[in-house]
Amino acid sequence: MDVRIGVIHTGKEIDLELPEDADTDAIRADIEAALGAGGVLWITDRRGRRVGVPVDRLGYVEIDAPDHDRRIGFGA
Repeated sequence: MDVRIGVIHTGKEIDLELPEDADTDAIRADIEAALGAGGVLWITDRRGRRVGVPVDRLGYVEIDAPDHDRRIGFGA
């Protein structure tokens, strides 16, 4: 599963690759709880690396389910 985090006032995204068995609903609930409480959103990636983003700097969070269709190249 991939998580992309947009941070305001910067052109780069934070791309995280989570374990394939990560629960999408649990991750969404963690994000919503961090947004409600303020402070820092912490996410641990597949390699055990912890990434923290201050919630007041979040532009967006995009979660891709592990079974999403990845297309490469041109065309529909």
